[in-house]
Amino acid sequence: MKLTPLIESLPTEKTVKSKELRKDMFRVFDPNGNGYLSLAECDRALTSMGKKLPQPVIMRAFKAACHVAQDNGKNLTKEGEAYIEFAEFRLFLVYLKKYTYLWEIFASLDTGHDRRIDINEFKKGVKKLSKLGVTIDDPEKEFGIIDTDGGGQILFEEFGDWGIQYVYPELV
Repeated sequence: MKLTPLIESLPTEKTVKSKELRKDMFRVFDPNGNGYLSLAECDRALTSMGKKLPQPVIMRAFKAACHVAQDNGKNLTKEGEAYIEFAEFRLFLVYLKKYTYLWEIFASLDTGHDRRIDINEFKKGVKKLSKLGVTIDDPEKEFGIIDTDGGGQILFEEFGDWGIQYVYPELV
């Protein structure tokens, strides 16, 4: 199943209308009204909206939004590392789009369906990375760059860290 259509409608634009839609959406995500979203609340809300995404996608988007906000000083509360506030909610939605797109590419490379990409899968699927605007001349070298833990398998976390720079750069 293609996941990208599930997230294309998320209000990530920097417009007044999109911000109003995000405010309404944030209220759905924040059922207890405390102004903080946990990872579990985000997962539940997305599922209730019919946007069931793979857990690694939600986790990466959540962490990325928390870290970017923390790094830029936009989240100065003591809760910064563990929760998303409205100020970082747009970033969370942006990263959901980015990581969902990366997940689809990752899954297409992972022909063994074990949530890992080995060197043979990578070599066979290297042309699919052109969707990211990336040309890879030396697949073995690029595989080594992506496989940061040196385990001989690319995990989604590694693939996401490598690929995030290429996906929807205009959204951030």
